[in-house]
Amino acid sequence: MSRSRGRRLGAFVFLSPGLTYLVVLMLVPLALVLSYTVFQRGRFGGIVYEFTTSNFARLFDPLYLGVVGNSLKIAALTTLIALLIGYPTAYLIAQLPRKWKTMALVAIVLPFWTNFIIRVYAWIILLSGPGLINSGLKVFGLGPFELLYNEGAIVTGLLYSYLPLMVLPLYATIEKLDPQLREASANLGAAALTTFRKVTLPLTVPGVLTGCLFVFVPSFGNFVIPELLGGSKSLMVGNLIRNQFLAARDWPFGSTLTLALVAVLIVLLIAQAWAARRA
Repeated sequence: MSRSRGRRLGAFVFLSPGLTYLVVLMLVPLALVLSYTVFQRGRFGGIVYEFTTSNFARLFDPLYLGVVGNSLKIAALTTLIALLIGYPTAYLIAQLPRKWKTMALVAIVLPFWTNFIIRVYAWIILLSGPGLINSGLKVFGLGPFELLYNEGAIVTGLLYSYLPLMVLPLYATIEKLDPQLREASANLGAAALTTFRKVTLPLTVPGVLTGCLFVFVPSFGNFVIPELLGGSKSLMVGNLIRNQFLAARDWPFGSTLTLALVAVLIVLLIAQAWAARRA
């Protein structure tokens, strides 16, 4: 066996588990979803294998476009707030002594050690009418406020769940910055704010883009948090897809919505990669 052939065989052996995972759990389900988009819903649910393009036309119904627009708005707002909170947090963690950095990073990821559903239900307890937040506000003669079952509750839940996904990429990027660049800027007479704006911020753009993508993508497609914290008042695209599969039993249209969501996410990934290269 030649050396090059042995290398190819070794590469195949090491890549086969990942390729198998990718094909079985991603490509095959995606192909199945894609095939459903051109069929019709049965009278009592299920699939009738008759070709149609009506599912794609329904995507442009104002009702569904409104749901997508609402999802984009909530996901973008969550991402913006996460960036405004996450960047200073990551910057401060990067300035800490090494032993404190580890403790701060553990505190950031600590919520992930608890079940996701339990954390969402905890927010229901906090935001409900007789919950801890309204009870605390009563002490100061304020409230009670309607903190639950609205878009604000959804943004709060999404922000709490995905803020670490903003902080960690930003921290990794800021941590790698050469401190001599900032020292050189200061030695040349630049103020601290000018150094941040012209040196630190441009060099951390890849981390900003990655963090924004990590927060926006799961926020856009999430259906658990809108279901539990938003109630029936705020429908997002994740809830719409879930309802098509489980409530309306319209698998072809649910698959079309899923394909549209995947397409949006692919466009975002391409845009993030392009912007990172430009940065």
